[in-house]
Amino acid sequence: MNRIGFVFQSSPHSTTKGREGLDAILAASAYSEDIQIFFIGDGVFQLLKNQQPEAVLSRDYIAGFKMLSFYDLEEVFVCQTALSNRGLKANHLLIDVDVIENQQINEKLSQCAQVMVF
Repeated sequence: MNRIGFVFQSSPHSTTKGREGLDAILAASAYSEDIQIFFIGDGVFQLLKNQQPEAVLSRDYIAGFKMLSFYDLEEVFVCQTALSNRGLKANHLLIDVDVIENQQINEKLSQCAQVMVF
């Protein structure tokens, strides 16, 4: 089966992209085990701990990212530059991730047969 890449580049709760991306990943996991997930740019905010989406009248889908490991989706990568530019570290994130550089993200994405961006 071909590798599928999911890229999150949008901040949470301002659009439905994050929730739609999470739903797409969980649906795709029923058909493929070769899935890689990337958080770049403002997408790193998708994984921040202690979010309060109800304060902006949004649905709390962020906790759903904790389900990735239950679906055996363990190839989750976060851009080091995106974290640094936003004053964040991996321990600020809700789940365990592999923090990698831009070049590594580009290399991994080039190995994906399909890439979906949210």
